[in-house]
Amino acid sequence: MVLLNIHRLLLCFSTYDYVRGYFFSIIFFALGCCAYGQHPYALSGKAQGTTYQIKYYSDKEKVLKSEVDSVLGVIDRSMSLYDMSSTICQFNNPDTSQVIMDRHMKKVIDASMKTYKETSGYFDITVYPLVKLWGFGASGARTVPSLREVDSVKQIIGMNKLRIKGNCLMKLERNVSIDLNGIAQGYSVDVLAEHLKSRGVKNFLVELGGEIRSVGSKPDGPFVVELYRPTHIAKGEMLRVKMSNNAITSSGVYEQQRKVNGKMISHHMNPLTGQPLQSSIVSATVIAKTAMEADALDNYFMSLTPKEAIRFANKRKGIEVYIVYFEDNTFKELQSSGFNSYIY
Repeated sequence: MVLLNIHRLLLCFSTYDYVRGYFFSIIFFALGCCAYGQHPYALSGKAQGTTYQIKYYSDKEKVLKSEVDSVLGVIDRSMSLYDMSSTICQFNNPDTSQVIMDRHMKKVIDASMKTYKETSGYFDITVYPLVKLWGFGASGARTVPSLREVDSVKQIIGMNKLRIKGNCLMKLERNVSIDLNGIAQGYSVDVLAEHLKSRGVKNFLVELGGEIRSVGSKPDGPFVVELYRPTHIAKGEMLRVKMSNNAITSSGVYEQQRKVNGKMISHHMNPLTGQPLQSSIVSATVIAKTAMEADALDNYFMSLTPKEAIRFANKRKGIEVYIVYFEDNTFKELQSSGFNSYIY
């Protein structure tokens, strides 16, 4: 048996120089012959500014790395902020008022609109100007923006400034721009999962940048994800979460941070205030049927209080959440009512 480290989640706080890291691990059998004629196959590579790993079990090789790279390349040409010829970059050009969306972008935009309404505007793909204003864009760090600058940028924030007509995405104000990173990576995982199923693969796990989706199981049981917990609570023990035709993603203040006036701020923005999110929640791990849904909601949970996050998950069918939060100078944890059923 081997451990494959997937996602290191480093947490940083203004009150501590550092705290222990969190990361996902996935447990697999070492490569070799398995029971019932099922052999393990592995694919890995780089995409979307991160890495991907795929493990599947089959009687023969059915999926090639070149296929995976091709699928991800198509998505990048649609929604990558680092490909200046992508559809999203064309849309973000102030001189562009509308673009025709391909099927990938259309699905992500539609899902974003739905999540925007469900989260009362906290999940908002138009926050990209705020992300750049606070120094988390491609141009890097900058000075702390003034309240006047923040108020000015807030005028172009809000998904009510977007319109969809068929496959056409339109902006109602010239400088509106969007960032789909909070949902598109989860969508990419789902697309890869559908590709594997189309090739006749029935048992696999896909991971891209820490977003994970499983279908079927290993020959000896379910795929298992190990999730680190606060050391002082669990004494170094990890949560072992079983994957069963579902997805798991995680978000936290550790992902991108920088120090402003002696205080660490996160790249997570509050679209309603124009300020970086201020929450006691430091990480949220979400289980859902699809990686796209889990990916979108893990960002939303970061904007809530611990009790609000649990209450939202308990009301939402098919959603479970495990959160770590900081209160009374210590780390604490909470989980939704059904999360325990996934503990392995």
